[in-house]
Amino acid sequence: MNYKLSGELITSDAINKKVAELGEQIGRDYNGKDLVIVGILKGAIIFMADLVRHIPLTVNTTLDFMAVSSYGDSTKTNGIVKIVKDLDGSVKDKNVLVVEDIVDTGLTLSYLVKLMQERQPESVRVCALLDKEERRKVHVDVAYRGFIIPDKFVVGYGLDYAGKWRNLPAVHYVVQHREKE
Repeated sequence: MNYKLSGELITSDAINKKVAELGEQIGRDYNGKDLVIVGILKGAIIFMADLVRHIPLTVNTTLDFMAVSSYGDSTKTNGIVKIVKDLDGSVKDKNVLVVEDIVDTGLTLSYLVKLMQERQPESVRVCALLDKEERRKVHVDVAYRGFIIPDKFVVGYGLDYAGKWRNLPAVHYVVQHREKE
C-alpha cells in the first residue's frame, strides 16, 4: 500500500500567520525570562525554526532537541516511546517549552512532559502546530496550539510519511493508493 498527496489542508500563508501569532504570544508570556525551547525531532524542526524567529528578543531563548520513536513508518502510533536522542543540557529550574509538530493520541507527548517534569524544571509547557483532539487517548495540556485538525493522515511543513514530504510548505492530506497490477 502506498500513499499519495490529496488535498491541501492548511496553506503556507495560514501557517506563517499562525506561527507569527504563536511566537508573539510566547513572547508576551515569557517576556524578560529565560526559556529552553525543546524541539522534538524530526517533525518539529521546520515549525520550531520558524517559531523561534517570531519570539521577541526580550525572551532569552536557548534551543535543545530530543528525538523519540513511536511511529516508525506506520500511520498509527504504537504507544511505545523510545528516546533516540536526549537533551544536551539540563532543564533543572528552567522554563521549558516543548515544541511538537502534531499531537495525536497524546501518548508520546504525555510521556515527554512527565519526563521533563522529573527533571525539575521551573515550568513545562507545550506548543504544537497541529492537534488531532478527537484521537486523544490521554489528556495533554497544549498551551500554544496552531490548528485543530480532523483525524486524517497529514504531511508537509515537517511532517512526513516514511521520510517523504517534510519539505512541503503547506500541510496536505494523504490517501492510500493501490498500485495497478
